Amino acid sequence: MQHPSTFAEIIKTARPGFWPTHLWFYMLPFAGRDMFGSLPFWVGAVYVCFPLGLFTYGWNDLGDNETDRVNPRKNSWLFGALPNAKLRKRLPWIILATQLPFVFIFTWVAGPKMIGWFAALITMNACYNTIGFKRLPVFDLLNQVGYVLIFILASWLCSVPQLNAPAMIFGAIFAMQSHLFGQLMDLDEDKKAGRKSTAVVIGVIPAKLLLVTIMVALALIAYRYFQIPVVAIFMTLGAMFFFMDMCFGPRRYPVWFSTSFFIAWNVVVILSMHFVWRYGIFLTT
Repeated sequence: MQHPSTFAEIIKTARPGFWPTHLWFYMLPFAGRDMFGSLPFWVGAVYVCFPLGLFTYGWNDLGDNETDRVNPRKNSWLFGALPNAKLRKRLPWIILATQLPFVFIFTWVAGPKMIGWFAALITMNACYNTIGFKRLPVFDLLNQVGYVLIFILASWLCSVPQLNAPAMIFGAIFAMQSHLFGQLMDLDEDKKAGRKSTAVVIGVIPAKLLLVTIMVALALIAYRYFQIPVVAIFMTLGAMFFFMDMCFGPRRYPVWFSTSFFIAWNVVVILSMHFVWRYGIFLTT
């Protein structure tokens, strides 16, 4: 049996602080449909939390040990663990063990196309972590398109229509924006590690301007295509906040700000999840 502290490190590696956002993405294709009596729905909901988190962030942590050791945000339930050498050695096998049951279950429920889904998941993570997109400016952001696989999983697993194209595009761009914000939080650590992330290459102010530009683009997509303006208003307010941050904010986000921001974000995600599902916020007009 694993030592309790090892269990805790494995859970931390899967970054529980990101699970609410994964679930929020997972819920979008259902848009008011009553899926709560569906076993495949709940199996998918479980998967997009711990198993998917462990696969995605555990693979990332295997190659980021040197950077993470000097990152004050690490070793937390929000931002991930600092797995020791023993756990890193065993982590690939632990990741594999958490994936195989869902490969069989998903294929049994939704058919052979789920093998293709897992192949796409592996490809996106291999591009980022093994091929090294996370060290290449622009490619590190574009690689975040892989998060739309959560939409596809929900649709295939529960036999509901795919999310509309504007919502898919919104989700992909939103994932890029979130990653860019994460790069701004890790700017100094990435520089020390020699990682040429987009934020490192273009600098703090241009990166913040890019962040604001992306949020404005998201607001315009939401205004134009979604039938309820809540998302557009939220993104507009976010763009205004980060514009002020670009003009008057610090070069480096302190840890307390990063932590408070992500806690607040998770509160918003959890409180809005039922509302977004119930009223089909991302349905097109």
